[in-house]
Amino acid sequence: MTPYRVLVAVASRHGATREIAEALARDLTANPAARGVDLHASVVPVEHHPDPHHYDAVVLGSAVYGGSWLPGARQFATGSAAALRTRSLWLFSSGPIGKPPFPEAEPNEAATMTAMLHPRGSRVLPGRLDPALLTFAERAVVTAMRAPVGDARDWRQIRAWADEIAAALAGESAPVMPATPG
Repeated sequence: MTPYRVLVAVASRHGATREIAEALARDLTANPAARGVDLHASVVPVEHHPDPHHYDAVVLGSAVYGGSWLPGARQFATGSAAALRTRSLWLFSSGPIGKPPFPEAEPNEAATMTAMLHPRGSRVLPGRLDPALLTFAERAVVTAMRAPVGDARDWRQIRAWADEIAAALAGESAPVMPATPG
């Protein structure tokens, strides 16, 4: 079984989205024999400028603030668009909290990222809002918007999505051999 190298690139402001990325990576690498695919996943913050050329597949995620992906995630996506389009790619946004989810809308960049990168899938995953981790300005915005506080992350949903990604990769004939940057 040839191993797939999976980059889980993430932009996280207060750690909750990074924890989602870590769970995805951990769940992607679980049970290679049962899945029929050997995945080696690495979580790398987008600020470290990971090179997608060194990976067969990419999961790119960002925390969402004010309806938008973090600037580092947007910059990584646009700066690496050519390489990302040649890889199996999935996108995720982390942010909604509460029941019903707040905010309900997709992130502002969702349509643009999908059109630019052609991912195999994307998800909006519930996030965490802990006022103790926020800056004074962020707490003011949360208070003004009456945003619900708490941890809405659904670890079973994250595990199920990792299973879907692994199944999709298992269905490919062989990992993509990375192209060398031109």
